[in-house]
Amino acid sequence: MPIFPPTLTAGLKARLLGFVLASCCLPLAHADVLAISDHAHPLVNLAGARVVLLDTPERLEQQLSEGLPTDPRQAAALMQQRLRSAAAQQLGRDLATAHQDVADVWSLGVTKLPAVVVDRRYVVYGQPDVAAAVARIERYQSSGR
Repeated sequence: MPIFPPTLTAGLKARLLGFVLASCCLPLAHADVLAISDHAHPLVNLAGARVVLLDTPERLEQQLSEGLPTDPRQAAALMQQRLRSAAAQQLGRDLATAHQDVADVWSLGVTKLPAVVVDRRYVVYGQPDVAAAVARIERYQSSGR
């Protein structure tokens, strides 16, 4: 029994078959790669990786409260004014995203920095070169383990 409907042209069948084969045999370059660190441990060779810097929420919160006066009433009034600005609203969205990123990392059980996690299953610790960490995981997978 053919795997394609009879109405498909030969060219379309070939493209579909190529897509199916490519999807089954994708290298890790197309995997879900999460690179986790902080500003004290810079990462390199990040192509295709989602990067989470765990100290981003703290840095954004500092940015939001920068230059506030010491008087609590003046600080509160200035903060209310800042929170109405478009820049502060964007900062609030960035802060929410940063906190969600940290929660995502916690859910993975990452214990050291830097860490590179592939497909939420494989992790390499201590390697700031994301491409090298992914290559190490590829070697592990190709060894049949």
